[in-house]
Amino acid sequence: MEKDNIKLSIVALVYNLEKYLPRCLDSLVNQTLEDIEILCVDDGSTDSAPKIIDEYAHKYPNKVIAFHKENGGEFTTRNYGLERAKGEYITFVDTDDYVEKDWAEKLYNAAKENDADLAVCAFERINLETNKVVCTDMTRFGYSCKEIKANDDFVVFINPAPWNKIYRREKIKDLRFLSFRGFNDTMFLMEAYTKIEKIAFIPDVLYHYYLRYDSQIHTINEQDVNNLKKYLLEVKQFYKDSGKYEEMKYILDLMAFIHLGVSVMYRASYDKSINIKKMLKETIMYLDNNFSTWRKNPFLKFSYSIKKGIKHLGLWGIALLYKWNLAIVYIKVYRFIIDKLKLDIKW
Repeated sequence: MEKDNIKLSIVALVYNLEKYLPRCLDSLVNQTLEDIEILCVDDGSTDSAPKIIDEYAHKYPNKVIAFHKENGGEFTTRNYGLERAKGEYITFVDTDDYVEKDWAEKLYNAAKENDADLAVCAFERINLETNKVVCTDMTRFGYSCKEIKANDDFVVFINPAPWNKIYRREKIKDLRFLSFRGFNDTMFLMEAYTKIEKIAFIPDVLYHYYLRYDSQIHTINEQDVNNLKKYLLEVKQFYKDSGKYEEMKYILDLMAFIHLGVSVMYRASYDKSINIKKMLKETIMYLDNNFSTWRKNPFLKFSYSIKKGIKHLGLWGIALLYKWNLAIVYIKVYRFIIDKLKLDIKW
């Protein structure tokens, strides 16, 4: 497929999941937005997925391009598509999910109308086994457009997944997803914040994300935690090299606290081989040594949090427990809320 003026490049990550792949591809080829390209990147699938994307490429030659590569993992697949995309904007899709038919059009129009470098829509999480909606996320900003500023922490509360977003490709074309599992989307978005200026929001639920509890995002081991610590330092260096660190250090340190101290520590607590109390102490030392403003971060002060609502107050409370060396209390309370009360809380 050769054409100019492509509005949106959609990089579809393909690795097995033959059962769900047609549903996803059907939702992509039937998008109401014209002038799109769908880059289906097969990461060495062992089922019929490669054949399926070849069939779609043959049936929709003006929209679908099929690529086949050796298995290298999620981050290599996204980078492969990013390097070959030609669109004005770019997005990424997991092929066990599906999108609304106007997903691309609404995101593209929101970006263009606001001259935004990033557009974000709401999505719902669905239990793959029961097909029940677990929760809806990213509706809080309504229809709005916001500029990234050092005195506004709204970017911290944007879900880091790449599939409910479109990026202006010119802004992020030189970025790459980092080579480790589970958190490369978070690191990518954190680095993108040094490149982009305006973000448009749509509260419409346009993406349907299926929770597979055997997927890597739900299994965190000690090596994953160590990798995250390593790459958070790379992101910090990226901020320094780009001249953004002094301006954005409070935002960066807050993101490090939330992703490592709040989210990952909770998930790591389910690994029975991990001494979670010891890991929590090590995490505090790591944050103190590398993202030290978390202790006196203006976004974690009670006077700030009380004005921002319940989630901000929750973060303030978690930070307080960390400062008192009682982070294990947070872990136990959070697990009770998730496991016993069946409430899904996302920061």
